[in-house]
This record gives sequence, structure tokens and C-alpha cells, in this order.
Amino acid sequence: MSTLALLSMDAGQTGTKVRLHWADGSSRDDLLPGVLTDRPLAPQLADIAERVSHVAGAVPSTLAIGVTGVTDVRAEADALLDRPALAEVRRVIVAHDSITSFLGVLGDQQGAVVAVGTGVVTLGVGPRSAVRVDGWGNIMGDAGSGYWIGREALDAVMRAYDGRGEQTALTPLVRERWPDLEGAYTSLQADPDRVRLVASFAAPTSALAADGDPVARRICEAAAAELALSVTSALQTTSAAADAPVGAIGGVLRSDLIRSAFETSVRAARTAVRFIPPVGTGLDGVDALVELAADHPLRGRLAELVRAEKEVTA
Repeated sequence: MSTLALLSMDAGQTGTKVRLHWADGSSRDDLLPGVLTDRPLAPQLADIAERVSHVAGAVPSTLAIGVTGVTDVRAEADALLDRPALAEVRRVIVAHDSITSFLGVLGDQQGAVVAVGTGVVTLGVGPRSAVRVDGWGNIMGDAGSGYWIGREALDAVMRAYDGRGEQTALTPLVRERWPDLEGAYTSLQADPDRVRLVASFAAPTSALAADGDPVARRICEAAAAELALSVTSALQTTSAAADAPVGAIGGVLRSDLIRSAFETSVRAARTAVRFIPPVGTGLDGVDALVELAADHPLRGRLAELVRAEKEVTA
């Protein structure tokens, strides 16, 4: 059997995409369950790597990971190297998924990328620096994300129920889940999967906005404005060129209304900006970590550890 040269992992909340690269040049992609960002990440990432290695019948020489919710990439990399079942791994690279999303969308170009699904994070890269904007989780940030939209939709429904807000077609949508609206908040708070549950209201909210519901439309337009603000802030902070490329990916932007409002808002602030399609995927961005130039502005935002040859288990 050919040697397993590289295992790349793109670990998000809704799923973990993995790619095995064999030394003979062949590769294989798989989709596994996502990670829970309210729990320690290293054990979850190690479990996934071990499971994939077991099925593949080989431990990778290099393990490269882009992961959501990570706050200390060095600590995660250290913990992975310490895992006994991964003792044959020689090189570990860990980065926040904003970095791998950027590389997957723009490659090594300068510019900004916003990745918006359940959560959202924006990364900007300029001539000499890189900056992360938002991605601070559903309690402190993630403005414009699927969770943010879902939370705004639930708030609008309860305002309408109380007589504090405008009536909306969002109400029957939410009643499908909780017929008794007065008991909805206790049920939601007790649900261990409440973040994904709240975010699940984003897509139907955008659909109702497209159908003309004014409350849903205002929510979606506000989300677009938040996403645009994050992108323009990233470009400004990194002194990116006026015509810097911008990539925008993620399920929330499948809404034509949100994407159009987002692009209009960005162009209002930076008229020369260029919106470009992704050159690859987030998993391609994880692959790119392995070859990232030593002087690239993103280098300081990832952790790379190489085990000494004598430390590698024979």
C-alpha cells in the first residue's frame, strides 16, 4: 500500500470534510460529522484523524487542519502531537478556518473573504498584514450569520406575538416547530443543538423575504449590511488595494436577496472592488497550508509543529 502522505481536514460545525493524499499521487475525499465549538476541539479533531487513519490503514505523515472556533492554534497542534494514536504523524499544521477559507477562495492573492454559514468570519490580507474580522461566536458576534438571521427571526416572531412588533409570515413558520409560542423559549434553551436549530430558520427567512414579507426582508438586508461592514473593515485595516478581490462563500449567500444587498453595500464603500468566484474549496485551502510561503502574511496566524525524527514511532 502507498504511504499516506497528507490528511487534510476542513472541520466545521455542520460537517468535517477530509481528504487523504497518498504518496503515489492518488487522493480521496470523505464527509464526516462536524465539531462542537462549545467543547474542547483537540480531542474531537484527534478522534476524526484516528478514525480516518484506522479506515485507511495508515497514519499520515502530515496532518493539516482548518477548524472553526479555534482560539489557540498552537495549543491544538501540541495536543494533537501528544495523542498516542497519532505518534507516527511527523508534521501538524492547524489554522482557523477563516485562513483555509481564504486560501480556498482567493489562493495567495491579497483581498478579503467572508465565509458565512451557521457562523461567520471574514479574513483580510494586505501587502504586509492579515486581519480577522468577527467570527466571535453566536453570543459575542457572528453578525449576519445563519444563527444571527435565525435569532432575529425568532425575536421578530415574539415581538409580533406580544404586540411589540409588526405581524409577519415568520410566525406560522416558527409555530410549525413550537405550536405553543409561550413555551418555545424554554424548549429552545434546553436543546443541546440549539445553535444549529436557531440557524435552521435562516433559509426559510430568506425565502419569505424573497416572497415579500417585509419583516423577513429587513432582517436579510440587515444581515447583508453586517457582512459588508466586516469585509470593508478588513480591506481598510490591511490597506488592501482599491480594486482588491473579494470572495463570499457559504450557505447564507445562496440567497439572491442577501448576496445582492451585500455586494451593493460593499461597492457603496469601495467602488472598485472585484467580486470573484472561488478558485477552490475550503478543503483546497487546507491543502494549501502545506505549501504556504514562509513570508506570507498568513503565516503568523497558523501553527506548524514538526516532530523530531527520533520522536516518530517506528
